Amino acid sequence: MKLSDLLSYDSIVIQGHDNPDADAIAAGFGIYSYMLSKGKKPRFIYSGNFTITKSNLCYLISKLEIPIEYVEKLDTVPDLLITEDCAYGEGNVRKFEAKNVAVIDHHRLSGEMPELSDIRSGMGSCSTIVWDLLRKEGFVPDEALSTALYYGLYTDTGSLSEVSHPLDRDMLDTLKYDASLIRKLRHMNISLGEAKIAGQAMLGVEYHEVHRYALLESEPCDPNILGLISDFYLAVDSVDVCMVFSVLKNGIKFSIRSCVPEVCANELANYISKDIGTGGGHTDKAGGFLSSQLLCEQYERYALADESSRKYVVTTLIRERLHHYICDTDIIRSGSYKADTSKMKKYVKLPVKQGCAFPAEFLPCGTPILVRSLEGDTNIEVAEDTVIMIGVRGEVYASRHSVFDKNYCLLDEPFNRKLEYFPTIKNSVTGEVIPLAPHAKTCMSNGGNIILGMPLERPTKVFTKWNKDEYFKGEPGDILACKADDPEDVYIIAKDIFEETYEQV
Repeated sequence: MKLSDLLSYDSIVIQGHDNPDADAIAAGFGIYSYMLSKGKKPRFIYSGNFTITKSNLCYLISKLEIPIEYVEKLDTVPDLLITEDCAYGEGNVRKFEAKNVAVIDHHRLSGEMPELSDIRSGMGSCSTIVWDLLRKEGFVPDEALSTALYYGLYTDTGSLSEVSHPLDRDMLDTLKYDASLIRKLRHMNISLGEAKIAGQAMLGVEYHEVHRYALLESEPCDPNILGLISDFYLAVDSVDVCMVFSVLKNGIKFSIRSCVPEVCANELANYISKDIGTGGGHTDKAGGFLSSQLLCEQYERYALADESSRKYVVTTLIRERLHHYICDTDIIRSGSYKADTSKMKKYVKLPVKQGCAFPAEFLPCGTPILVRSLEGDTNIEVAEDTVIMIGVRGEVYASRHSVFDKNYCLLDEPFNRKLEYFPTIKNSVTGEVIPLAPHAKTCMSNGGNIILGMPLERPTKVFTKWNKDEYFKGEPGDILACKADDPEDVYIIAKDIFEETYEQV
């Protein structure tokens, strides 16, 4: 769906969920601004049992002159009702009659959606989806809208700690927002009551001395309070990893912090929420949400439990997953580890087309760059022999000309494989974002890339010889591999990618 698809309707109403948060306000403001620029006269509304009273939201609406209005009913039936940050008919939004309905949301939804819908559950905020829709229409947000969109993502991702999708990061890099207003809003998030909630949570900490991690439960509160608690507790000298969670009516919100390279907070968040919610963020700060609906689908003991027992069940589940992730994972550091090649088989890379780019062709040598892909951000420095490899799923990794020339042949064709997100480069000095697509070329293995590999039997993290500060994570069934001529050059290949790109010799 495109925003321009909605312009054929005359009377248009934009509706955020009841008791709207900053993301719902910002996303609705973005849609409203676009419609207004096209000569439409939309209304931007919300409903429910309560009007907006939080000081930060009232200040945001006042300073940016956001035309949102509270209504209990609509006097006329609109031609089009656009629900944003929620779905029409769901329990968190009052249902108004409409001739046609469109839905824009970033939450995992159940049931059939209308034809006019854009649902992307992987995004950190609905503001990101609206920004992307505006971008595709060539609409550039002014400072007021940019500030609102920034704050929408900021508040919905635990002060940006849970940002995981590259489009979230692209929006942050692009928006020209009012930094002084954002600073003001950052210091308007906590009430006296919420400060007391934070104190009570810290009194009930579970601390695991051997593995140096802490688990805390908080009463229901603004998600940013969870981040505040976890930031504070991570400052304790004997704590390396901290998780804080809060049980809500529709699920569990959680925040994670880590200060050690062996535990990436964003990866832990994904592990905690696997099959039962969403999680993401950065290596040191992350968070997520566990859905009550998905918990019911995955765990019969949760579905059959009453409300008080469900709290016990989910607390036990969180405790088990946290302990398993931290305690039951092998750590391998290339250089100090030498693979036992007697247990490994020999494989050769198949002649599969993949992408490559040579950053020295369009950037000066010595330039620090950030390479962005769906897997995350990677920092490297451009050298004369740097090669950026682009895998079949859009995954990227750095190599060198000497390795590339030995194992690949360059084809005379561009690399135009359709990917969910095509990698980009950001010049860390100038801030310029450079799409990789125009510079990507197609290459193919020439059969010289011989490796040794064996399936993993336990979860494993490998710190490679190329990057000793970040690891590759593998699950049982993934492949622990090394160069045939260098058993110390150890790394991990995901099982599905391995089966698609390698064969046994």
